[in-house]
Formats: sequence, structure tokens, C-alpha cells
Amino acid sequence: MFVWSKRLVAALLGLFVLTLGVFFLSTTPGNMSGLTMYVTGWVAINYLGLIIWVFVWMIDQTRMRGKNVWVWLVPFILAPLPTLMLFVLYLQRRIRPS
Repeated sequence: MFVWSKRLVAALLGLFVLTLGVFFLSTTPGNMSGLTMYVTGWVAINYLGLIIWVFVWMIDQTRMRGKNVWVWLVPFILAPLPTLMLFVLYLQRRIRPS
């Protein structure tokens, strides 16, 4: 699981924040969207399914390592991608022998 480097995570988090900022600055209130309700619903259902699947994976990973996953639930609901990246880095920490 040591495929993520801190430099990669920092770049991805920076890209996420930049994209989020561009999204919020480029949307103007009152404009009609070009998406139909069907497409919006389809994307929302797929996104929700992906979020559930990833959180089940997080539960599995923490159970194998004896960690608590419920601490990650609220941040994961608010911002899934950055929380997932930080969660993977958290699980990659070196285990100190006791």
C-alpha cells in the first residue's frame, strides 16, 4: 500500500482545492443549467454508490489494522476525496514496535 507519496497527495489536494475554487467562482446564481434532471439524478446515484463503496473499503482496512474508522465519517461525508487521500496516508504510517 506504499504507492502514495506525500508529494503526490499534496499535489492532488492542491488540485482539488484549486478546482473547487474555480467551480465556486465560475458559477453565477440564477443561471439555468444545461443538464437535464435525468443526467443529474444519474450522476448523483452513481456518486452516492461510489461513496458507499469506498467507505465500506475504509471500514475493511481499519478493521484489519485495529483502527477506528468512525472518526473519519464526518470528514468523509463533507469532502470524500481529500479525506480518502489523508486516510490512505494515515494507514501508511510506519508502525513503531512497542
